[in-house]
Amino acid sequence: MMRLCLLYGLVFIVGTLFNSPLWAAAANKRLDVYWIDVEGGAATLLVTPAGESILIDTGNPGRRDADRIIQAVAKAGLMQIDHLVTTHYHRDHFGGAATLAGAIPIKTVYDNGIFDGIREKPDDEYLNFPATKRVVLSPGDTIPLKQTEGAEKLELRCLCARQQTIARPSGKLDDNTCCADAIAKPIDRSDNANSIVLLASFGPFRFFDGGDLTWNVEKELVCPVNLVGKVDVYQVTHHGLDASNNPVLLKTLAPSVAIFNNGVTKGCDPNVFANLKELTGVQQVYQVHKNLRPDGDKNNVPDEFIANLDKECKANSIHLSVDPTGKTYAVSIPSNGHTRTYQTK
Repeated sequence: MMRLCLLYGLVFIVGTLFNSPLWAAAANKRLDVYWIDVEGGAATLLVTPAGESILIDTGNPGRRDADRIIQAVAKAGLMQIDHLVTTHYHRDHFGGAATLAGAIPIKTVYDNGIFDGIREKPDDEYLNFPATKRVVLSPGDTIPLKQTEGAEKLELRCLCARQQTIARPSGKLDDNTCCADAIAKPIDRSDNANSIVLLASFGPFRFFDGGDLTWNVEKELVCPVNLVGKVDVYQVTHHGLDASNNPVLLKTLAPSVAIFNNGVTKGCDPNVFANLKELTGVQQVYQVHKNLRPDGDKNNVPDEFIANLDKECKANSIHLSVDPTGKTYAVSIPSNGHTRTYQTK
């Protein structure tokens, strides 16, 4: 633990000496999103125009992933995690939380709590790590975020939790025509199906993070009516496994950019990769890791759009920055110099 604290202090000093991205983001009133490499787990860091931090999932147990999150947090000039969301109780999503909490303050934790019918309960280390407050997140809840004068309204809303979606809006709504092609898969009894689904909105910009939500519950979000709307950026659900990423959901959300938080041999499954590539509105797909399975040649984007190319991981991240108007956003891979700007829908 002493090592983590020293590491955090050192990286924070270095980050502040070299013009912290947080200071730049706050001054420019931008929303920043970082996909931290936790090698097939999940850890997505949002830094708001007001300088608040939102961490969605904390990767695997042990020091490796916690260290990487600490480095990303410190380089962003942050002193704490204001909001931590644990999407579900699988160790590649909650495993790093207790170690992280031993190194930097965590204010509010949002998760599914302990609910009736829970099959995969988190361990005591997760349930008891220090935090200012713990909140059970339910469909329709929004995480309270500070707003910034001169920037668009920022909202982070829960669309689904514990296999329950937000309520269907009142009034006559047209059925989603994509639902005619929907097929069901066997019921998923793992905690993946209970994943918390989040939609971040910053003016017209919209970002979807579905944790590891699985096929049949994904359908409930968009059938018979679309409860989500269109999105600009889609964090490919469940690392790109085809137990998730229902084509009906993909067609309905119609993202412009998709980002795989995959591992060297985990995720980026052939069916998911093919379905994303077939979407007419997708302008670019990004990968945290190059897929090095035998099928990798067919299921990788060009190297320019991949943060980590080798089996020996260098922990490179993907960064997205949204303009204060929410009308444009840039996706970059700092390790290779790639940057591309996209228009919101």
